[in-house]
Amino acid sequence: MKVLIQALMLVFFVLIGTATYADPIVTQSTADSTVTTTGTTTTTVKSSPPSAISPSINSNNSDLCTVGISGAVQTQILGISGGATVRDMNCERLKLAKTIYDMGMKVAAVSIMCQDVRVFKAMEMAGTPCPFLGKIGDEAQQEWDANTDLQPDAIEQETRGNDKLKGAAIGIGIISLLVLLL
Repeated sequence: MKVLIQALMLVFFVLIGTATYADPIVTQSTADSTVTTTGTTTTTVKSSPPSAISPSINSNNSDLCTVGISGAVQTQILGISGGATVRDMNCERLKLAKTIYDMGMKVAAVSIMCQDVRVFKAMEMAGTPCPFLGKIGDEAQQEWDANTDLQPDAIEQETRGNDKLKGAAIGIGIISLLVLLL
């Protein structure tokens, strides 16, 4: 019975489908027209300037004593980006001292650590002055007292003075470049 109902439904839909789609009505018409257009067209493209994207600097190796820095500046006219790596001198000092100490050269390892002003002062405060040209103990202290210009704090002050001059020169150069661009 179910099959009979499905067959009748199929016949019904086929008959309705053929009756709905009869021959189309065709009409013919002709028209002549002329269109004349006169005008001026102006196209303005507004877009933002390209972006200055700072480069990524990867230092995934934990054995490296470097830090990556990068930056970018974008103006309406000019975009500048750059990056660099900066050495961590204290990290290098620690690795060198550890390596030399592991080789059995304890006085040389202490000498490397004494290049840091904080370690140098701590050694003096503890009553164990840093080695001076192979001399240790009281002999080294007498040499350090006689040669204060060789102490790490004197060398560090000179380096800081040079770094300030270098930083001022770079700052003046950047400001001059920006003034020229404006």
